[in-house]
Parts: sequence; structure tokens; C-alpha cells
Amino acid sequence: MSITRRSLLKSTAAASLAAVAAPSLIGRALAADTIKVGALYSQTGGLSIVEKMLADAVMMAVSEVNAQGGVLGRQVEVIVEDGASDPKTFSEKASKLLVRDRVNAVFGCHTSASRKAVLPLFERRDGMLFYQTHYEGFECSKNVVYTGAVPNQQLGNYIPWIVKTLGKKKFFIVGSNYVYPREMAKVSKKLIEEAGAEWVADEYLELGHSEWATMVRKIKESGADVVLSNVVGDSIVAFYREYKNQGMSQADVPICATVTSEIEIAAMGAEYAAGSYTSFPYFMSLDTPANKAFIERYRAFVKDPAALTYHSLEAAYFQVFLWKQAAEKAGSVKTDDIRAAIGGQSYDAPGGKVTIDGDNLHAYLTPRIGQWQADGQSKVVNAYPEPIRPLPYAAYGETADNLFCTAKGLDSAKLKG
Repeated sequence: MSITRRSLLKSTAAASLAAVAAPSLIGRALAADTIKVGALYSQTGGLSIVEKMLADAVMMAVSEVNAQGGVLGRQVEVIVEDGASDPKTFSEKASKLLVRDRVNAVFGCHTSASRKAVLPLFERRDGMLFYQTHYEGFECSKNVVYTGAVPNQQLGNYIPWIVKTLGKKKFFIVGSNYVYPREMAKVSKKLIEEAGAEWVADEYLELGHSEWATMVRKIKESGADVVLSNVVGDSIVAFYREYKNQGMSQADVPICATVTSEIEIAAMGAEYAAGSYTSFPYFMSLDTPANKAFIERYRAFVKDPAALTYHSLEAAYFQVFLWKQAAEKAGSVKTDDIRAAIGGQSYDAPGGKVTIDGDNLHAYLTPRIGQWQADGQSKVVNAYPEPIRPLPYAAYGETADNLFCTAKGLDSAKLKG
């Protein structure tokens, strides 16, 4: 499949119309006694190209839930709010959803900046946020259900595999300059050393930085034989293109990323990433009946036969069903009841079984490594046989036998150990 940046922009723009229009249409069709939920994603601004897709995934899941009879015998109404790619706006819209609209849950936010901007509101108002993006961990809140991967689910298998299977020993770590890349680097360094390898550099450029010539020259001159990339957003496109333009070979010094997905591959052009790797629990290329059916339904929902799916989009979709199951187990959509019922909830998602950990409200997910191909899709070259436990404080020594975040809250004394 060949998708250009122009076609990607066109498809996401079309999808956004469905995301914005759908709430009012649903609102007219539903009875007054609906269960209201929020979908808080950027519909405008620099992040909207991705976040519109996440809103679509939530809307699609809700439409399927309603087609199956709703939740507790009631239909679900989605109120879509635009975070406008701005943390302050996310906070304002979250307040509207919780205070004025009195929604029962919010599915939303994409960046750590937007999540952290709204978190105090959810904790103060005792609302429940479902957050689908893979993130840096280091958070323990009873008002958030985290359905994206945390560092141990992306790096725990990745670093040893790079060293043992690819035979790489010298890592150049590069990232965008904010909390996620720096926390991922912290975990990576520990794992690199444990695997008997070394990191020769740890470098950062600002979010949105588009001039990568100097950084790529540093990589060429460093003696590194692999690049661990925590680069985020539009900078991914600029980085990979400059990497190839300077003659860097993915066969000799591959980029092994934690963020680069089907979306960025399509935006840059598949030829710039072919041969590189990414670690995610979900890839669009997963060859299972469940995933194929999911892709077909999603494309039909957004009316785009070439629409892409990726890890955060899949998580945005399946978290709606986890909320539904918790509500039906509890017989209630109140936050306290959802919180009590969500732990242990499992769902057969497009990427496989997911389960919410009752201690830290993060998801058990299956780590996978994909190598990007010339068609813009990945070939899964390594996968765990089953989902693994999320450890949001892995960078600080948390293990499955020594949890820092439990149902009682964060044991901050362990962070000082």
C-alpha cells in the first residue's frame, strides 16, 4: 500500500468531519436518558492530524456498543471537545466536560503534556480519564486508566533483542526534548548496560525541530552501530529523511524507534524507513481475523478505504469496551464503581488480549517488534507469547515482585531507595 503525506492529510481531514458531526447526530437520535461520555482530542492545531483519528476510534467503539444495546440498557452519547493542540485548552475543555456536561468518563488526551494538564481536574472532581497513548510511566493515579504501553512493555524485550539478535553494541540515543524521551532514555540506559552493551551519546532536539543535518552527522561520527530513537511528532519525518539523505544505511546502523508508527511512515514515505524497527504492542500488519475485521470496520466507519490503524488508535478503541465491561460488572457508571470494577477486566482487542492491572490501572499488553517494509507496513520479527504486567516505575527499579504503585497508592519511599 502506498500512501503519500497529501493523501494522509486528506483522509484525516475527512475523518475529522465525521468525528465532529457525529455527536450532534447521535444526540438527536438518542433518548434523553443517555450515558454521557467525553472524547477530548485535538480537532485543530498541529496534533489534530493524529488526534482526530483517536476521536474516530472512540466514536466507532461507542457506535458498536450502542448497536449491541448500549451500557446498562442505556445508549451512550459522546460529547467531542477540541483540545486544540494546547494543554491549557485541554484543561478548560476537561473542566467543561466534568462540571457542565457531567460526563461519566472521558476518553482522551494524546500527549503527556495534555494528560498532565487535565489530571489535577480529574483528581479534584473525581472523574475518570481513559488514556490510550504509550507514555513514559512515572504516574500513579486512581483517576486514570492507562491503556497504552509503558517503558517495560516497549523496551524490556527490545534492548536485549537489539543486542543479541542484531548484534549491536553501541547505542546512540536521540529524542525530542521533553519528559517522554528522557524517561525512555533512562530505562534504556539501564537495559543497555544489563545487556552488556554501551550508549555512546544521549542527545535531544526541541519538539517540532526540522533541521537534522547536524544531529545525523554526530551519529555518523560517533561510532554507534544502532540508533535508539525517541523522536516524536513531525520531527520523525525530518529525521528519517535526513538520515537517508546523508547515506546512512538501515542495514548497517538501523534506527530502532519507540514512537515511529504507521502514521509517520506514511507521512515520510516508506522508502525512508524501510529496514528500521519499532517496538509496539500493536501493528496494523498483524495477520489475524480479529485485526483484519477491525481494520475493515474502521475504514468503513471513516469512509476511507486506505485509512491506517496504529497502536494508540487501537487502544483508543478497545478502552471503550473495558469501560463498558466495568460499568456492567458494577451496575453503575459512577467513578468509584468503575474504579472498583475495572481491575482485572479483560478484552480480546484487535492486537490480542488486554487486561487492566487492579493495582496500577495500566494494561497488560503483548510486546512486539516490527521491521518496516518497502510497502509502509511492518513485519513482526519478535513477539512475547503473552501479555506482560505494566510497570510504570521500571526506570526507578520497580519489578513485578516489588510494585511501587498499588491499589493503596504510590509508595514514594521506594523511589528514594
